[in-house]
Amino acid sequence: MEAFIGTGVAMVTPFKEDLSVDVQALKNLVEDQIENGIDYLVVLGTTAESATLTIQEKELVKSTVIKQNNGRLPLVLGVGGNNTNAVCEELQNTNLNGFSAILSVSPFYNKPTQEGIYRHFKAVSAASSLPIILYNVPGRTGSNMLPETISRIAADCENIIGVKEAAGDIAQAMKLISLVPEDFLVISGDDMITLPMVLAGGKGVISVIAQGFPKEFSEMVSLGLEGKSKEAFKIHYEIAPSIEMIFAEGNPAGIKSLLQKKSLVQNNVRLPLVEASEGLAQKISDFVNQFRVSHIRKAG
Repeated sequence: MEAFIGTGVAMVTPFKEDLSVDVQALKNLVEDQIENGIDYLVVLGTTAESATLTIQEKELVKSTVIKQNNGRLPLVLGVGGNNTNAVCEELQNTNLNGFSAILSVSPFYNKPTQEGIYRHFKAVSAASSLPIILYNVPGRTGSNMLPETISRIAADCENIIGVKEAAGDIAQAMKLISLVPEDFLVISGDDMITLPMVLAGGKGVISVIAQGFPKEFSEMVSLGLEGKSKEAFKIHYEIAPSIEMIFAEGNPAGIKSLLQKKSLVQNNVRLPLVEASEGLAQKISDFVNQFRVSHIRKAG
C-alpha cells in the first residue's frame, strides 16, 4: 500500500497520424514520468481512451509499458465496467503479471443504488488476485459512490485498499477520509483539489496534469504529505491555470495538446473525441512557454 502514496499518473495512449498506437511515443512517455519523480503509473484508465482500444491494442499498450518500466515503478491496470459478471471474468482471464493493483471504476450508465455498487465491488473483490483501488467519478458514471458505501466496502473487502475520489467535492472527500480506516488510501482523482485533499489526510493523487508537469506536481504532493502547505500551495498556484485548460474541452484532448507541445506525443485522439481547438491549443502552448521561462529564471 505504501507504493500508492504519492503521485500516480493516468497514462494517455499516444496515437500516430493514422490513429494506430504510437509505441515509441509511449515508451518515451514512460521514461519521462520515471525520470521526473512519478511514484506509479496507471495504464488503460479513462485517460488512455481505453473505450476505443481493441483487445489487441490493449495488450500492446500493457506489454509496452511493462517492458519499458522494467520493474522500476508499480503499475496499476484499469479494469472496470457496468456488467459485473464481465468485469469479474476479465479479472480472472487477464494476465496480470507486471501489475501491482487494479483500478476499477464504479458502474457507469446503469446508475445502480448504493447497495448495487456495494454488491458489484463485493463480487469484483472476490474475483481479483490483485489489490483493488475503487474509482468514484460521478461526472462520468452518472452515480456517486457515497462515503458511507466506500467505508462499508473498505470494512468488508480486505483486498480493496483505496479509492480514487473524483467527485470534485472537498467536503465529500473530507467526510470520506474521516470514515475509512487509517490505512485505506483516499487518493485524489481531481487535480485541482489534490493539495487540499492531501492536507486533509488524503494519500496522494492519480493525476492527468502530472503527466505534463511530473516533476513539479509530484513535488507539490510530496510537500503536502509532509505538511508543508505554504511551499506546496506555491506550486499549486503555478500549475492551476493549466489544469483548467487541459479539461476545458475534455480529457485527454487537453493533456495530449500539452504533451505535444513538450514533443512527447502527437495530439491525435479517436472519435467520438476530437483534438483540442486551435484557440485552446494556443493557450496551452503559451502557458508551457511561460512556465519554462519562469523556471529557467528561478534556476538562474
